Amino acid sequence: MAQKSMIESVKEEIVGAIKGTGDIVNAVVDTVTGTLTNTIKGTGAVATSLIGALSDTARASIQGVAQVGGDIGAAAKGAIIGALRGTKETSTEALETISATAGGVVKGAAEVAGNLGTAAKGAVQGAISGAKEIGLDVVEATSAAVSGALTATGEIIKGTGKTGASVIQASSDVVRVAVQGIVEVGGDVGLGAKGIIIGVLRGTKETGTEAFETISATAGAVVKGTSEVAGDVAMAAKGAVEGAIAGAKELSVDATEAASAAATGAVKAAGEIGSGVAEQVRNAVTGTIAGVKVVLKEPFKK
Repeated sequence: MAQKSMIESVKEEIVGAIKGTGDIVNAVVDTVTGTLTNTIKGTGAVATSLIGALSDTARASIQGVAQVGGDIGAAAKGAIIGALRGTKETSTEALETISATAGGVVKGAAEVAGNLGTAAKGAVQGAISGAKEIGLDVVEATSAAVSGALTATGEIIKGTGKTGASVIQASSDVVRVAVQGIVEVGGDVGLGAKGIIIGVLRGTKETGTEAFETISATAGAVVKGTSEVAGDVAMAAKGAVEGAIAGAKELSVDATEAASAAATGAVKAAGEIGSGVAEQVRNAVTGTIAGVKVVLKEPFKK
């Protein structure tokens, strides 16, 4: 019952604030910050209950904004910034806060039949803005947002009985718009791509062959997403390879194979955009990156 009333009160407060000012991001930031600050003061919230509160306030934010026909991407951005401001006096790790809130905004988007990618994109933008505000590593913040968003996306899709290819496709869609979100806020697309790949690996927790397929598909999605908003595709591709290497080491997967999968996926996607782009990307991802010799596998060579 307490959970229900918290979601309802956050929703009502956001609806009222938007109707009053028309400013979605600030309405959500202020409401989420206030709600979490009060929750923490009122309960001395332990980590598990705080994670639940983060997810609930994020879902309520999306529902409230959707109710007034607002942009759920802006709501997602505001929810992450508000969560970071509202929890900064607690011992909860900021990255856990980002991840839990990003998962909440994606679940909220699913509940109002909104676009999961738009919610994830807003979450990534909020993570970047919030990280800069509190002096957090932007790669780690991006990674936490993507990881939380993709974990939630995977749960939603598996809940519909679909698996495997559907999850990879949905993840690729989320990744595409996440990298666009980074370019749009003037973020470093190389660092962003690195954070995205690490986040995908954490979010999908795959090892062995599946991990390499996921890395390849994600690197391709990063390249396509960057190209669609005229970002630096070569820098994004190299960042994707760096992320694959870092993520592989973290998950004890072969880093050379992971780098090869990312490079191959990036070049393949670039080839679908055009031969000039393919050449740029190929040059960016071959050679030694982060101490690993990157070798392209070329099933797509004519």
